[in-house]
Amino acid sequence: MNKHFNIIYRAAVIVIAAVTALLLGAVILAAIGADILRVYLVILTEPLKNISLVCEVLIRAIPLTIIALGISTAYRSGFINIGAEGQMAVGIIASTAAALALPDLPRPVLLPLMLLAGCAGGAAWGFIPGMLRAKLEVSELLSTVMLNYIAAQFYTFCLRGPMIDPAELTLGGVGTPQSMRLTRNVWLGRIIGGTRLHTGIFIALALALIVWLLLWKTSFGFRLRAAGAQDRAARYGGINVAGCMVLSICISGALAGLAGAVEIAGVHRRAIEGITGGYGFSGIVVALFGGLHPAGIIPAAFFFGLLIVGADMTQRMVGVPANMVQVLQGIIILVIIAARMILANPYLTEWARRKFAGKAAGPGAADRPAGGISGRTPENAARRTDIPEERP
Repeated sequence: MNKHFNIIYRAAVIVIAAVTALLLGAVILAAIGADILRVYLVILTEPLKNISLVCEVLIRAIPLTIIALGISTAYRSGFINIGAEGQMAVGIIASTAAALALPDLPRPVLLPLMLLAGCAGGAAWGFIPGMLRAKLEVSELLSTVMLNYIAAQFYTFCLRGPMIDPAELTLGGVGTPQSMRLTRNVWLGRIIGGTRLHTGIFIALALALIVWLLLWKTSFGFRLRAAGAQDRAARYGGINVAGCMVLSICISGALAGLAGAVEIAGVHRRAIEGITGGYGFSGIVVALFGGLHPAGIIPAAFFFGLLIVGADMTQRMVGVPANMVQVLQGIIILVIIAARMILANPYLTEWARRKFAGKAAGPGAADRPAGGISGRTPENAARRTDIPEERP
């Protein structure tokens, strides 16, 4: 009974949260004079009407999935990573530099080298706030956000300075901040002709499986989760909590950097300004919306890819600003946090069990002692140990 009630209770909270998010979004849309039903229909259905648009949704889901997997890994160890945007930018710089420095290497060597360079760049950028937290107790909320700004400025400097395409500096060039076009040896192949969907989708799915195996099927993953669930108990059990935290943020940064490398290898084929596109921040929402689990992150990434593509279409078809999707994301974040707080509150869960499960069991069931009709609960049994046992 308890197991069934817990499933129903969690499902009910999630449904109520989803309805609340829709209603709050409707209020904001009504405030700007938009056709609420039309906007929701455009966002949720128009991107699914042909294969080309579905592929665009999947293209955006690829980096969201990879980044969200990294954020969930860090979160499971007790580290809230808000620096994925900067880690992705540094990963793009590192992977682009590797591809431009060694363009003549064969594809089987250069492509993995480029992807590993992206991982290394993101991991190095994640290592900084990890050490600050582990050694100096500096809040990761502050350090990761500030490092985002530093990474953004460094990225712009590289594209406008040492990594700028030489063709942009010659006659006829307009000085567009972008790198040279990368060699074909690092391009990720297209899956469907006439679309931009690339083989990076298989990388994202493989990483989801790897992260699941790492966190739930290995002793290392158990130590990470134990460090995040209860650090004092983990220390008592001999787990190096600080080391687990640093390793988890390095993994998270590596995945964010890899997302950047996959994005330029599969879509843009060069580093350009604005390539991160807010993926680092949207990845946080995807991770939370997916329950910090790879099985939930994959559909959550597809849903947010749908929101991004749908938001662009609403600007053309309904006249609603595309940045409304950021407002919807903010609403979803607040609703997710509220839902998680409700699900984590044992008093609310117990109240709901007594209120609703008791009614389903019949009158008076809610007030019936947990041990059954006799009222012999474990607590009562413990209190009655001093009463001598009756003899026939």
